[in-house]
Amino acid sequence: MSTTQWEAVLTMPVTEDRDHIQGPADAAVTLVQYGDYECPYCGAAYPIIKEVVARMGRRLRFVFRNFPITTSHPHAEQAAEAAEAAATQGKFWQMHDLLYANQRRLRDQDLRAYAEKLGLDVERFDKELAEHVHADRVHEDFMSGVRSGVNGTPAFYINGARHDDSYEIEALLAALERAAVEGRGVG
Repeated sequence: MSTTQWEAVLTMPVTEDRDHIQGPADAAVTLVQYGDYECPYCGAAYPIIKEVVARMGRRLRFVFRNFPITTSHPHAEQAAEAAEAAATQGKFWQMHDLLYANQRRLRDQDLRAYAEKLGLDVERFDKELAEHVHADRVHEDFMSGVRSGVNGTPAFYINGARHDDSYEIEALLAALERAAVEGRGVG
């Protein structure tokens, strides 16, 4: 009897003009996260990822993609749309950080307060959220995750291959260091 091993790989390559990226394009390793702003596990991973990014410096390219699990997290999709609305005003990462820092406060009035805090054009922000201008982008991220084998959040891909080990800091850093030695940061 033979068995087939299926390896989950990133189906949508990382692109500079589409993705939310921290770090240089020529970094030794690329880490892609599919995340949900209301997911407690993503919340636990958030400071770990911040530490990994700080420790690896310019050797790491970090990419965040939306994967709101709306069946469990009723505010996740709107929060993802809020991050995308902030992105159109050049403040994706600032909104991303605020959303993770305030996971229990993701109602519409909370999102509006974060937009005000970031100095966004709040009228434009409110209009984009009300009209779900960024819903297609969030859905595109979500479907790319589904096609890549994401089955929960947070889901991580290192140089295009799903990282199925722990995302505790030492395990994740070790996997990233191995990948950095093995090859350049493909996404």
